[in-house]
Amino acid sequence: MKYQSKRKALVLLADGTIFYGKSVGSKEGTAFGEVCFNTGMTGYQEIFTDPSYFGQLMVTTNAHIGNYGTNGDEVESESIKIAGLICKNFSYEYSRSLADKSLEAFLNENNLFAISDVDTRALVSYIRDNGAMNAVISTEVENIEDLKKRLAEVPSMEGLELASKVSTKMPYFYGDESASFKIAALDIGIKKNILRNLAKRDAYIKVFPYDTSFEEMQSWNPNAYFISNGPGDPEPLSDAIAAAKEMIASGKPVFGICLGHQIIALANGVSTYKMYNGHRGINHPILNLLTGKGEITSQNHGFAVNREETESNPDLEITHVHLNDKTVAGIRMKEKDVFSVQYHPEASPGPHDADYLFDQFFDLIMKDRVEAV
Repeated sequence: MKYQSKRKALVLLADGTIFYGKSVGSKEGTAFGEVCFNTGMTGYQEIFTDPSYFGQLMVTTNAHIGNYGTNGDEVESESIKIAGLICKNFSYEYSRSLADKSLEAFLNENNLFAISDVDTRALVSYIRDNGAMNAVISTEVENIEDLKKRLAEVPSMEGLELASKVSTKMPYFYGDESASFKIAALDIGIKKNILRNLAKRDAYIKVFPYDTSFEEMQSWNPNAYFISNGPGDPEPLSDAIAAAKEMIASGKPVFGICLGHQIIALANGVSTYKMYNGHRGINHPILNLLTGKGEITSQNHGFAVNREETESNPDLEITHVHLNDKTVAGIRMKEKDVFSVQYHPEASPGPHDADYLFDQFFDLIMKDRVEAV
């Protein structure tokens, strides 16, 4: 019955290339965004709700999506953040004791348009060869010329500020108020699991909006600062970069993840650039240059830190590199308790390969507390 109700649909790329498929369910719809792909075999619900994916059309490379349903606890934010979903086989039925609803119901509740029956192998191969670009998914298969015109008006991800679209509007608290440590977190697209990892290490976190001044964060008298992950181009985030400079100057420990990593680099005068495809998946190999150990990591970013500028910066040291393309995956400041990584230690794909990064942050906080006595 579900199969019979599907409507014809398409993926139209900015360069005019078209891939055909069917709508998920009987819905008509159209969605625009930058098309990208994730190679993870599981974790689709976390991917769809991750603020770092805001404004993107997600292609899932796993052949089956939806087969284990959804669970209300397995979200990284309060709503779906991707612009649309493109998959091969969409499972309307699910088999999992912990699931509370189907993926179809979850998508409908969040008003997300999705299409299936797309040759995702061919689509991903095309994106790999031709780079990430804007696209549209739609059931308006007879109105291709109109879709092309509307697609041409969608802004490029390069130069696009999106943190304001996903950041909290008002400060809020997370964790136990009687915890041993206070951490001020700048929310430029923060994931819930990051907050969980900080809180379980005896921290009370105050989460601030993306454009909060350092003075406002400092007035809470935190023990350390955290700069979160998030979507879009880091360079337009002038307020966050300015705040990061003052965090660094304060002498307190600072930790950044993903977009936060890029903000720390920019605060040190190192530029960022848009990648040809980006890194999105839960199997990305990283080498820790300080220990010589490898890590299997979760990544989801389309921008990266300039390696040449990092290597020539006297205040910075590269601590981690991506083994596939040698891009910068981690940095630290030589004379400050400041460090960051381009990947997501809270996502635990290893599953525990990168847990030490949170422990390292708290080691710095405790060291700073001892030195301040």
